[in-house]
Amino acid sequence: MLSEFGIEQITIPLPFRLNHVNCFIADGSNGKTVLDTGLHSEVTKNIWAPIVAKNDIKNIVITHYHPDHFGYAGSLQKLTGADVWMTKTDAEVGLTYWESSSLKRKRQDYFTCGLPRELMDQLMTDEESFTARVEPYPVVQHEVVEGMKIMFGKLEFEVMFTPGHSDGLFVLYNKENSILFSTDHILPKVSPNISYRFRGNPNPLQSFITSLEKIKKLNAQYVFPSHFKLFKNANSRIDELIDHHEERLEFTYHIVKQPATVYEVTISLFQHLNLHQMRFAIGEALAHLEYLVANNQCRKYLSDDGTWHYEAV
Repeated sequence: MLSEFGIEQITIPLPFRLNHVNCFIADGSNGKTVLDTGLHSEVTKNIWAPIVAKNDIKNIVITHYHPDHFGYAGSLQKLTGADVWMTKTDAEVGLTYWESSSLKRKRQDYFTCGLPRELMDQLMTDEESFTARVEPYPVVQHEVVEGMKIMFGKLEFEVMFTPGHSDGLFVLYNKENSILFSTDHILPKVSPNISYRFRGNPNPLQSFITSLEKIKKLNAQYVFPSHFKLFKNANSRIDELIDHHEERLEFTYHIVKQPATVYEVTISLFQHLNLHQMRFAIGEALAHLEYLVANNQCRKYLSDDGTWHYEAV
């Protein structure tokens, strides 16, 4: 379907359980525009090399700061001289998250979650390994703002902010053809990870639900996500995602009827996690706990040992 509008999907493998990311390239207003880039890796480099050789890439639009979307942006910019576009929020995070001062703070965050020291050390090693997957950083020349229009192929898309999965995430919508580039906001087979980061958005799960309700008003028929394949009827999937989180909130509330640390809640909510998945699971557990706190269903307090405990009220 995309080819008839002059848009090409470029699927790049990832070394994770979610083993690919969909990037896109099409004619823009002054040359080719790329939407997301993949990790900085040899696999990504080899996929982009022939594309760079035959296309005049003028703009690189990054939907959010996560490494599988942002990681190769700096290298692709160096190869092409293209301008990079991001939301102000995610540009600031993407250019600082993997710096040593930020990672040091992340270690303290993990400590307050009540993680065993060995697991905390392993998670920090995993976090630090991502520096090589996002460098060199791009120079972000342009800010993506709500409501701006982007020519992509033969179609004009509107930028719509959808915070939740990241604070600065956005989607692209073409009303005439009811086409939604849902990025990581709406995925067909899994729920996007919604994580609380101890900074930035204090209630990302509420933001995600609000963003879903915002996009539901579009009644988009054709959805191109950043993972998996085209699916139809965005609203049906939106309803499923909202129902999923309502169930998880109920389960989380049940867990904290007795005071519990973030780690204790995490291992109750999620089983059989590898190290990479554990990082996302901790953030997701936190997002649900902070939602309950914001809605006065739960209280949190700092214990004598320096760990946060959550308790239903």
